[in-house]
Amino acid sequence: MMVWAVPLKLVVAALLGGILGLERESKHKPLGLKTCIVISVASCLLTIVSIEVSVSHYTNTLIRVDPMRLAAQIVSGVGFIGAGVILQKNDAISGLTTAAIVWAASGLGIAVGAGFYYESVLGVLLIFLGVKVIPFIMKKIGPDALREQGIKIILYDVESADLIQPIVEEIRQLNIRTKQVKLSGTETGHRIDLHCMISETGDYVFAIYDKVIKIPGVKRAQIEEL
Repeated sequence: MMVWAVPLKLVVAALLGGILGLERESKHKPLGLKTCIVISVASCLLTIVSIEVSVSHYTNTLIRVDPMRLAAQIVSGVGFIGAGVILQKNDAISGLTTAAIVWAASGLGIAVGAGFYYESVLGVLLIFLGVKVIPFIMKKIGPDALREQGIKIILYDVESADLIQPIVEEIRQLNIRTKQVKLSGTETGHRIDLHCMISETGDYVFAIYDKVIKIPGVKRAQIEEL
C-alpha cells in the first residue's frame, strides 16, 4: 500500500463521518459531530488493519484470514452504541434516526477503509438526501399526515368524571386530532392524558395552551411536544 493511502482513507472517513455528525449536531442530538467522526475513523482504521493482516498472510497456505471478519464485528459493536440513544418518552420513541446515522458512520468508515471512495461519497449524499431533503419536500407536497406534529396534553385536577368527555370534545373542536386517551384519578380528582396531532401550519403550542386552559372544567394543564 502506498504511503499516502492510509492517511487519505482516514481523512476521507473523518470528512464523511463529520458530514453525518453535523446533521445530528444541528438538531442538538446527544450523538453528533465528535461521535460520528470517531466511529467512522476507527471503523476505517480497523478495516485497513484487517485487510493488511489478510494480505500479509495471503501467501501462507497454513493461515487463512478473512479480510472482512473484523469489519463484521464493527457493525455489531456499533449497534450497541446506537441502541443507547433510542429513548421512549411519553409513549413516543425517539433516537432511531440518530442510531441509524451512527451505524451508517461505521459503514462509511468500513467502505472507505476497503477503498470504496466513490460508493462512500454517494452513500453520504443519499443518506443526507433521505434525512434532510426528502422529508422537507414531503412536508410541502405530501399527505396531510406528514405535516402533523405530535403533542401531549395533560389535564390535572378535573373535579368530576362527567366533565371528562365534554373537555375532550372541546379539545377536538380546536382542530386537534386525538390519537390516544388515558384516564386516571381518584374520587377527588381526575387526570386526562391525550396524545394528539396538530398541523404544523396551525396553532403553535403556546396558542393551544391558551385555548385549552380556558375550557370549562380545566384547572391545570400541561402541553409537551413529542
